[in-house]
Amino acid sequence: MGYVIATANMKGGVGKTTLTVNIATCLAKNHSKRVLVLDLDSQISATLSLMSPLGFAKLRKQRKTFRYLIDQVISPEPEATLTIQDIIQSQVCNLNGLDLLPGDIDLYDEFVVSEMLHEQSKILGEQDFETVWNRFERVLINNILKPVRDEYDFILLDCAPGYNLLTRSALAASDFYILPAKPEPLSVVGIQLLERRIAKLKDSHEHEAKINIQMLGIVFSMASSNLLNGRYYRQVMHRVVEDFGVDKICKAQIPVDMNVAKAVDSFMPVVLNAPQSSGSKAFTQLTQELLQKL
Repeated sequence: MGYVIATANMKGGVGKTTLTVNIATCLAKNHSKRVLVLDLDSQISATLSLMSPLGFAKLRKQRKTFRYLIDQVISPEPEATLTIQDIIQSQVCNLNGLDLLPGDIDLYDEFVVSEMLHEQSKILGEQDFETVWNRFERVLINNILKPVRDEYDFILLDCAPGYNLLTRSALAASDFYILPAKPEPLSVVGIQLLERRIAKLKDSHEHEAKINIQMLGIVFSMASSNLLNGRYYRQVMHRVVEDFGVDKICKAQIPVDMNVAKAVDSFMPVVLNAPQSSGSKAFTQLTQELLQKL
């Protein structure tokens, strides 16, 4: 069984998706690992970083997205025709070992989930609805991934910003999480909020099952090259070191590089699109560092 790793931050715009798809690509390309990327954000950025909008539209029409698998949990069809293996897209970007479980712009309806769990709690005679909800979020992604978990060295979960049902379920299903951030006060607040949420998540499940997720590392991407030598940057980094310790901050930092943005237009990670660029080299170093941490 390989590692399941979530990429998460309460704040958006910190480079979660770019980090996820490029680490996944480096693991497959440079280290011959079998890697699955699961897109849990309804913005489908990870999906569109690895395939064209046309390709996604075709899959969505065939119901071959993560939405189908969630629907089968919430409102099962008597004769479900697709399995997770049918929905996973193999060798995306023509790279052997890199697979994608495409996301969807409409992943689930919170009201339908609540209604389903309310009915379930009545059937089970469960008085505490929170217990039923916690049990559901703990097993949702875990159970969906179970049939393929042993087939991969790494499963990377690209979480949406904030703290919705799928993010909580992703964290509950993961062995580790990576926290992308920018050296800005709001980004640091996002780190602190996520840490508190994870602590609360662990506490709320303690009486039924332990959640053993651990932080793998905080990865900084630079807002601008001028920031590196500024007092502002040093203050922010000092605060993060005080809160989390120097060992949790990855030495490899992702520089400002236009090639990273351009790669998105090619529906391909920068490590494939511009392998000699500074951004690509940084992701290569970061992946090596994370492997050493593991």
